[in-house]
Amino acid sequence: MHIAFIKTPGGWANGDSKTEEFHRKTKLGNMVHGDIKQMRNAAFHRKFFALLNLAFEYWNPGEINHEYGTPEKNFERFRKDLTILAGYYHIVIRLDGTAKPEADSIKFGRMDQATFDALYQNVLSVIMKKIHVLNKLGEDEINKLVDKFLEFG
Repeated sequence: MHIAFIKTPGGWANGDSKTEEFHRKTKLGNMVHGDIKQMRNAAFHRKFFALLNLAFEYWNPGEINHEYGTPEKNFERFRKDLTILAGYYHIVIRLDGTAKPEADSIKFGRMDQATFDALYQNVLSVIMKKIHVLNKLGEDEINKLVDKFLEFG
């Protein structure tokens, strides 16, 4: 079970409804234990997705025809490709025996804040190189656009 706490001046408080329910159902005197991790900054997680959405809006894959038809512009694939290009991936073996890079998970429980901070910077660098409209802007200008994107999102 995953539970969350918030540190307050008076001690620890329930951090979400699941934790409140767990607290309510646990009898007085019962002991519980678990591994505690500090959660990542949720606001920065939202900022990362605002950066991805901004880049996706400006990205133009061009006209591509494939033997299976015309591929769609897909945000999830875009996010994974940026993650891989930023250096956050692992190699998997496919059924046909070929190796393929697979994007590392950015879930809160899988990536700590320091790694996520570095991922943001590396993805920003990739975006500045790969998205032609954005490569003319500096890092500060892109971050200002991301902040505006957050305001409207």
